[in-house]
Amino acid sequence: MKAFVFPGQGAQFVGMGKDLYENSALAKELFEKANDILGYRITDIMFNGTDEDLRQTKVTQPAVFLHSVISALCMGDDFKPEMTAGHSLGEFSALVAASALSFEDGLKLVYARAMAMQKACEIQPSTMAAIIALSDEKVEEICEQVTAEGEVCVAANYNCPGQIVISGSIEGINKAAAGAKRALPLKVGGAFHSPLMNPAKVELEAAINATEIHAPKCPVYQNVDALPHTDPEEIKKNLVAQLTASVRWTQTVKNMVTDGATDFTECGPGAVLQGLIKKIAPEVSAHGIA
Repeated sequence: MKAFVFPGQGAQFVGMGKDLYENSALAKELFEKANDILGYRITDIMFNGTDEDLRQTKVTQPAVFLHSVISALCMGDDFKPEMTAGHSLGEFSALVAASALSFEDGLKLVYARAMAMQKACEIQPSTMAAIIALSDEKVEEICEQVTAEGEVCVAANYNCPGQIVISGSIEGINKAAAGAKRALPLKVGGAFHSPLMNPAKVELEAAINATEIHAPKCPVYQNVDALPHTDPEEIKKNLVAQLTASVRWTQTVKNMVTDGATDFTECGPGAVLQGLIKKIAPEVSAHGIA
C-alpha cells in the first residue's frame, strides 16, 4: 500500500518551492492564492529570504505546509494515497492531501496555529533538544526527574528508536541534556508539544472548531495516538490535543506498516522523514517525490 508522509517544522530551506513555482502553472496559482490569504508575499521569503526570516514560527509553518501540499498536488495522477500521516505541523498537510481539509482552510489553520504558538513562545523562554542513543524509557525517566525538580521537561517527539526530542523550559532542557549521553539543541522558537504551549490551545481550538473538516478519502494517522482516523470530530479533537502532546512518529510508522504500508513517499522540503522511516522499518521503501 502507498503511504504519503509530510514533514514538520525544521525541514525548511531558502529557495524551497521556487522550482515548483517556475515550472508548474498549478503550483504558481496555489502559491499566489496563499500570498493573498496570508496578506503578504510568503513566496518572497521562501524563495529569496534569509535563514533567519524563514526560521520565525509564523513563517516556517505556512512555508513548510505550502511546499508539502503543493508538491503533492503537482504529482497529478501519481498522487493516490491509501494512507497519510504528517509529523507535527505535517499533520495539517496530511489532512489536506487526504481531502479532509481544503487547501485554503488548511493554510488558515496552519497560520492561526503558528501565530498562537509564537505568542506562547514569547511568554516564557523555552527550547527543545534531540536526545541520541538512549531508550525511550531512559529519556522519560530523565524528564520525570527534571520535572520533579520544578522545571518543565517532556518527551515531545518519538522520532525513531534512539532519537527522542525533549521540550521544555531552558533550564529544564539544560538539566536533562546534562544527564544524557548525547544531546543536540534544536534551532526552534520554543517548547513545542509541551505544557508550555497551553496558552496557544484556546486560540487554536476556536479556529479548528470553526473550520469544516470532512471525512478523509483515506485514513489519516494522527500524532497523538498513532492511529488511523476518518471521523471529522475525532480528527478535530486530536489536532487540538497535538499542540501539547507528544508526536508518536515511531509508533505511527510501525502502525502504518502493520496495516499494510510498503511504500512511503515524503512530500515537502528535505528528507528527514525518509531517514526516520528507514530506521523504524528498514523493510519498507521510503523515498521523496521522483
